[in-house]
Amino acid sequence: MPGGKLGCGTLLIVLIGALVFGVDPGQMLGTVESMQSSSPSQQDAPQGSDAEQLCSANNYALEACNALSLLNDTWEPLFAKAGIAFERPTLNFYQGGTRSGCGAASSAMGPFYCPSDQGIYIDTSFYDTMDREMGAGGDFARYYVVAHEYGHHVQKLTGIADQVRSAQQQNSRQANALQVLMELQADCYAGVWAAKHRDLIEPGDLEEGMTAANAIGDDTLQQQAGQRVSPESFTHGSSAQRVEWLRRGLQTGDDEACDTFADLRR
Repeated sequence: MPGGKLGCGTLLIVLIGALVFGVDPGQMLGTVESMQSSSPSQQDAPQGSDAEQLCSANNYALEACNALSLLNDTWEPLFAKAGIAFERPTLNFYQGGTRSGCGAASSAMGPFYCPSDQGIYIDTSFYDTMDREMGAGGDFARYYVVAHEYGHHVQKLTGIADQVRSAQQQNSRQANALQVLMELQADCYAGVWAAKHRDLIEPGDLEEGMTAANAIGDDTLQQQAGQRVSPESFTHGSSAQRVEWLRRGLQTGDDEACDTFADLRR
């Protein structure tokens, strides 16, 4: 990448393939494993002049909008320094179900990022699910969710997401392993963002973030669903891996430390 930052260099694409979720994971990133929810009812997020109304819909929405503003202020200068074109993502709220540039989606998928329209999509009721069913409440846990999805936007702008998607279309056998690396890098990017705003971090915030990362590890979600832990089916990484990469970003504050793809180039 120009300037040697914001990415992991030129990826050596090996042993990568396509994922099958019912929706195209190469088009829809950052979804959390399916959870129980009510039947989706279509409701598209307001756009443009409705942005102020969107952000003031509830406390969760306002919080997410504030997080997005901080994320833009953090990443935009880094892109400028690296000589990479930057575009701000859109933030979209919905209830039950929605349509994005990547197709239809329901709340059961959890928050996600759509590369096609560069949109972050959140049904804010997911935050209550995190708190009530996963023991991952607190404002920093919610900031982590937005920052993780923003990490996928960074991957889109730097070209990493497109490189991965191209390779996934060529080989289906090792796709999940690469998808895990994408998700762990987004976790690390979330940590980098938080590290650059340590002045805003309150006592207990970091613990909230780590608890959230641990709660949405693939192994933890499979166990809670009464399933056998199946590493070959992981798409986001284990709880230990998610905590490790979030912590790495927090400790270094450097996107270069988020090279989850390093082993592919050895």
